[in-house]
Amino acid sequence: MSGWVKIAGLGPGNEALVTPEVTQALAQATDVVGYIPYVARVAPRAGLTLHASDNRVEIDRSEHALQMAAAGKRVVVVSSGDPGVFAMASAVFEALENGPREWREIDITVLPGITAMLAAAARAGAPLGHDFCTINLSDNLKPWSLIEHRLRLAAQADFAMAFYNPRSKSRPEGFVKTLEILRDECEPERLILFCRAVSRADEAIRITTLAEATPDMVDMQTVVIVGSSRTRVIERDADPIVYTPRFTP
Repeated sequence: MSGWVKIAGLGPGNEALVTPEVTQALAQATDVVGYIPYVARVAPRAGLTLHASDNRVEIDRSEHALQMAAAGKRVVVVSSGDPGVFAMASAVFEALENGPREWREIDITVLPGITAMLAAAARAGAPLGHDFCTINLSDNLKPWSLIEHRLRLAAQADFAMAFYNPRSKSRPEGFVKTLEILRDECEPERLILFCRAVSRADEAIRITTLAEATPDMVDMQTVVIVGSSRTRVIERDADPIVYTPRFTP
């Protein structure tokens, strides 16, 4: 087959954080497939067709990309951040596994990107400098009971934690429950960072403690980073630095 699929991460928002590899793939593509706001980040040009779709049709979008590649198109499937972190890479492979056998001969490549989690951690300092985990707080594709179980175990294991999709208009109670669980398991002075619109013009980073955190500090553009018990702040005249030491005594 002459067509291909490249599953690409567009980074957290700033164009400077899009990798050269992804930029090259977009320049070679005949078609770009993705969620509406992510496709909007791709500049139109002659010979390129943009296929934007809604947020909850990942499998349909993936099947469309594979169908076009099987027909000889050069297709880039775009995600924000990294396509392998709560994004389109898994959806494409799910469609591949369940699709026609001939799709397995398509040239498919995953092109990594900078996640919102890593961009947020870099802005703050190094809060993920030791062992950490990442949890998607959306219960669209898994039950809340599983999210709660993982939250409790991660807190008990004293991981630093990064949370994606913390609070939407349709399920605002999720982050309320998350704070309750963390307060059950962690000390009130545990550091928590609310990192909104990282790398974009309206970026805002708030450093607070678990005792002072409130649900209205987050929305779906916010990545939340909860420190471990070892995470600390270096105060200075410029912005403070939050980091987790590399060692545990």
